[in-house]
Amino acid sequence: MELKTVKIVPPEGCNLILGQSHFIKTVEDLYEVLVSSTQTIKFGLAFCESSGPCLIRHVGNDEELEKLAVENALKLSAGHCFLIFLKNAFPINVLNAVKNVAEVCNIYCATGNPVEVILAETEQGRGILGVVDGYKSKGVETEKDVEERKKFLRRIGYKL
Repeated sequence: MELKTVKIVPPEGCNLILGQSHFIKTVEDLYEVLVSSTQTIKFGLAFCESSGPCLIRHVGNDEELEKLAVENALKLSAGHCFLIFLKNAFPINVLNAVKNVAEVCNIYCATGNPVEVILAETEQGRGILGVVDGYKSKGVETEKDVEERKKFLRRIGYKL
Protein backbone atom coordinates (compact mmCIF):
# COMPACT_ATOMS: atom_id res chain seq x y z
CA MET A 1 0.00 0.00 0.00
CA GLU A 2 1.17 3.50 -0.83
CA LEU A 3 -0.06 6.70 0.83
CA LYS A 4 -0.59 9.76 -1.36
CA THR A 5 -2.02 13.24 -0.96
CA VAL A 6 -3.94 15.25 -3.52
CA LYS A 7 -4.38 18.99 -3.00
CA ILE A 8 -7.69 20.58 -4.01
CA VAL A 9 -8.00 24.36 -3.92
CA PRO A 10 -11.42 25.88 -4.52
CA PRO A 11 -11.35 29.07 -6.60
CA GLU A 12 -12.00 32.40 -4.87
CA GLY A 13 -15.67 32.64 -3.88
CA CYS A 14 -16.26 28.88 -4.22
CA ASN A 15 -16.74 26.05 -1.77
CA LEU A 16 -16.42 22.32 -2.19
CA ILE A 17 -18.07 19.23 -0.83
CA LEU A 18 -16.17 15.94 -0.95
CA GLY A 19 -18.03 12.74 -0.19
CA GLN A 20 -18.48 9.07 -0.97
CA SER A 21 -21.48 7.25 -2.37
CA HIS A 22 -22.16 3.82 -3.77
CA PHE A 23 -24.02 3.98 -7.06
CA ILE A 24 -23.90 5.60 -10.50
CA LYS A 25 -27.36 7.12 -9.83
CA THR A 26 -25.58 9.53 -7.46
CA VAL A 27 -24.78 11.93 -10.30
CA GLU A 28 -28.40 12.51 -11.27
CA ASP A 29 -29.73 12.54 -7.70
CA LEU A 30 -27.15 15.06 -6.49
CA TYR A 31 -27.82 17.23 -9.55
CA GLU A 32 -31.53 17.33 -8.69
CA VAL A 33 -30.82 18.21 -5.05
CA LEU A 34 -28.39 20.99 -5.96
CA VAL A 35 -30.33 22.57 -8.81
CA SER A 36 -33.49 22.68 -6.71
CA SER A 37 -31.79 24.07 -3.58
CA THR A 38 -31.72 27.74 -4.57
CA GLN A 39 -32.18 29.71 -7.78
CA THR A 40 -28.73 31.30 -7.61
CA ILE A 41 -26.54 28.23 -7.06
CA LYS A 42 -23.85 27.45 -9.63
CA PHE A 43 -22.09 24.10 -9.38
CA GLY A 44 -20.07 21.38 -10.99
CA LEU A 45 -20.16 17.77 -9.84
CA ALA A 46 -17.91 14.83 -10.65
CA PHE A 47 -18.23 11.23 -9.46
CA CYS A 48 -15.51 8.56 -9.61
CA GLU A 49 -17.23 5.38 -10.71
CA SER A 50 -15.30 2.43 -9.26
CA SER A 51 -16.86 -0.52 -11.04
CA GLY A 52 -17.69 -1.39 -14.64
CA PRO A 53 -16.07 1.16 -16.96
CA CYS A 54 -14.70 3.20 -13.98
CA LEU A 55 -15.39 6.57 -15.60
CA ILE A 56 -15.52 10.05 -14.12
CA ARG A 57 -19.24 10.85 -14.38
CA HIS A 58 -20.11 14.56 -14.31
CA VAL A 59 -22.84 17.17 -14.49
CA GLY A 60 -23.44 20.77 -13.47
CA ASN A 61 -25.02 24.07 -14.35
CA ASP A 62 -21.71 25.96 -14.63
CA GLU A 63 -19.25 24.81 -17.29
CA GLU A 64 -16.12 26.03 -15.49
CA LEU A 65 -17.07 24.48 -12.14
CA GLU A 66 -17.98 21.21 -13.85
CA LYS A 67 -14.61 21.17 -15.62
CA LEU A 68 -12.85 21.89 -12.32
CA ALA A 69 -14.74 19.06 -10.60
CA VAL A 70 -13.75 16.63 -13.36
CA GLU A 71 -10.07 17.66 -13.26
CA ASN A 72 -9.89 17.21 -9.50
CA ALA A 73 -11.89 13.97 -9.46
CA LEU A 74 -9.46 12.58 -12.02
CA LYS A 75 -6.55 13.50 -9.71
CA LEU A 76 -8.34 11.66 -6.88
CA SER A 77 -9.52 8.62 -8.88
CA ALA A 78 -10.72 7.11 -5.61
CA GLY A 79 -13.53 4.62 -5.22
CA HIS A 80 -17.01 6.08 -5.56
CA CYS A 81 -16.06 9.54 -4.32
CA PHE A 82 -17.84 12.65 -5.50
CA LEU A 83 -16.70 16.24 -5.59
CA ILE A 84 -18.95 19.28 -5.84
CA PHE A 85 -17.69 22.81 -6.46
CA LEU A 86 -20.30 25.47 -5.76
CA LYS A 87 -20.69 29.23 -5.81
CA ASN A 88 -23.56 31.63 -5.05
CA ALA A 89 -24.41 29.22 -2.22
CA PHE A 90 -22.65 27.78 0.79
CA PRO A 91 -22.39 24.12 1.79
CA ILE A 92 -24.73 24.88 4.71
CA ASN A 93 -27.45 25.62 2.11
CA VAL A 94 -27.26 22.12 0.59
CA LEU A 95 -25.38 19.83 2.96
CA ASN A 96 -28.31 18.17 4.70
CA ALA A 97 -30.03 17.56 1.36
CA VAL A 98 -26.78 16.07 -0.04
CA LYS A 99 -26.40 13.82 3.03
CA ASN A 100 -30.01 12.67 2.62
CA VAL A 101 -29.45 11.36 -0.92
CA ALA A 102 -29.90 7.60 -0.55
CA GLU A 103 -26.60 6.73 -2.24
CA VAL A 104 -24.44 9.07 -0.12
CA CYS A 105 -22.41 7.13 2.45
CA ASN A 106 -20.09 9.77 3.86
CA ILE A 107 -19.11 13.43 3.67
CA TYR A 108 -15.38 14.02 4.16
CA CYS A 109 -15.56 17.82 4.17
CA ALA A 110 -17.53 20.87 3.09
CA THR A 111 -15.30 23.93 2.94
CA GLY A 112 -13.94 26.94 1.14
CA ASN A 113 -10.42 26.10 2.35
CA PRO A 114 -7.66 24.35 0.44
CA VAL A 115 -7.94 20.62 1.14
CA GLU A 116 -5.37 17.85 1.13
CA VAL A 117 -7.01 14.50 0.52
CA ILE A 118 -5.10 11.56 2.00
CA LEU A 119 -5.36 8.49 -0.22
CA ALA A 120 -4.32 4.87 0.13
CA GLU A 121 -3.42 3.17 -3.14
CA THR A 122 -3.32 -0.61 -3.44
CA GLU A 123 -3.13 -2.99 -6.38
CA GLN A 124 -6.93 -2.86 -6.56
CA GLY A 125 -7.39 0.92 -6.54
CA ARG A 126 -7.57 4.00 -4.34
CA GLY A 127 -9.55 4.98 -1.28
CA ILE A 128 -9.85 8.19 0.73
CA LEU A 129 -8.52 7.84 4.27
CA GLY A 130 -9.32 11.40 5.32
CA VAL A 131 -8.76 15.07 4.61
CA VAL A 132 -6.76 17.98 5.93
CA ASP A 133 -9.22 20.88 5.74
CA GLY A 134 -7.53 24.25 5.94
CA TYR A 135 -4.83 25.19 8.39
CA LYS A 136 -3.59 24.43 11.91
CA SER A 137 -5.20 26.38 14.79
CA LYS A 138 -3.29 29.54 15.78
CA GLY A 139 -4.78 30.14 19.23
CA VAL A 140 -7.98 30.52 21.23
CA GLU A 141 -10.52 33.27 20.49
CA THR A 142 -10.63 36.30 22.75
CA GLU A 143 -13.72 38.24 23.81
CA LYS A 144 -13.09 40.57 20.86
CA ASP A 145 -12.94 37.55 18.51
CA VAL A 146 -16.26 36.26 19.91
CA GLU A 147 -17.84 39.65 19.28
CA GLU A 148 -16.47 39.74 15.70
CA ARG A 149 -17.72 36.17 15.04
CA LYS A 150 -21.21 37.05 16.20
CA LYS A 151 -21.27 40.25 14.12
CA PHE A 152 -20.05 38.37 11.04
CA LEU A 153 -22.77 35.71 11.30
CA ARG A 154 -25.43 38.38 11.57
CA ARG A 155 -23.95 40.45 8.73
CA ILE A 156 -24.12 37.51 6.33
CA GLY A 157 -27.64 36.60 7.46
CA TYR A 158 -27.07 33.33 9.33
CA LYS A 159 -28.12 34.68 12.73
CA LEU A 160 -30.65 37.33 13.75
